[in-house]
Amino acid sequence: MTAAGISRAAVVVLLAALIAVPLVLPMFGSSFWIDIVAEILIWSLLAASVNLLLGYVGLLSFGQALYFGVGMYGAALSVIHWGVGFWGGLAVGVVAAMVMAAIAGSVAVRLTWHYFAIITVVFSLILYFAAMSAKPLTGGDDGISFSAQSVLTLGGTKFTLADQSVQYYTILLVVAFCYALFALVVRSPLGVRFMAVRENDRRAALVGINVYLTRYTAFVLAGALAGASGALFAFFGRYASASYMFYHVSGEAVVWAIVGGAGSLLGPLFGTGLLIIFREIISAVWEHYLFAVGAITVLVVMFAPRGLAGAWSDLLDVMTRGKPPANVPPSSPSAAPGLPKRAADTTSGG
Repeated sequence: MTAAGISRAAVVVLLAALIAVPLVLPMFGSSFWIDIVAEILIWSLLAASVNLLLGYVGLLSFGQALYFGVGMYGAALSVIHWGVGFWGGLAVGVVAAMVMAAIAGSVAVRLTWHYFAIITVVFSLILYFAAMSAKPLTGGDDGISFSAQSVLTLGGTKFTLADQSVQYYTILLVVAFCYALFALVVRSPLGVRFMAVRENDRRAALVGINVYLTRYTAFVLAGALAGASGALFAFFGRYASASYMFYHVSGEAVVWAIVGGAGSLLGPLFGTGLLIIFREIISAVWEHYLFAVGAITVLVVMFAPRGLAGAWSDLLDVMTRGKPPANVPPSSPSAAPGLPKRAADTTSGG
């Protein structure tokens, strides 16, 4: 079997395992872990928004918490004040995040490297303090809460988020849909332009690619992913708080994306899953569990610089070719600091 065939089979197995979570875990008295897996799915979308910018366009953003928070408040406030329900709240959250990303991105994508990273933090901090100050509307640190929403009504039976299984499958459906759209985008001509800009923006401009528009499009799409994550998180906890708009949330998403493998489709899911599961296990036995989480992060970066997805890709090379993968030559564009290996190589790992 080829490496691509093994990867496709692994994705099918992963999807089957995710579908089986609410059916299998209760048999072992582990219903708590259903919510943990749901949380991993939600946070992986935020990491995917970082991955879209860093892994495919070469822009490191520390401001994705801003769009996460806007999506969260968009969903919560629309449910509270307009009574729109789950699907309407999700749509409002995503659109609000895209509008905010369109406004911030018109300025941010004119910059690159550390200048871009700094301005994304600045925008995030501005909106964070604005949300904290608008306590009558946002609740500030205390946040605002709302009741569980109905997802579907069939034959007079309402399926609401108050049911753990309904909530889980709803989150899985939305997250799977977002990843499917992500896959379509990065494999489309637009995705090719993303990677061309990532590799060398000057050469991309010389062959007729509008570098500014390409980066701007990626920025808005990344905002949509972060907004979807924030809206889902609001419905998951029936709660929205300005504290989730602080830049440390963006920092966690960057770590998840890098550990999972920037420039790979499912890398953010792998990185988020590893670190959140590890955190839950270690925190039960050790108060200073963040030291262990940090150690795991450092080890992955040291011994798997392309993340878990890159390590999986290397393993497939060994399995299918019978020899270790060749080292990346220093002159290769993918060896540039801060840039991942080409997506064509890493997507085989997810």
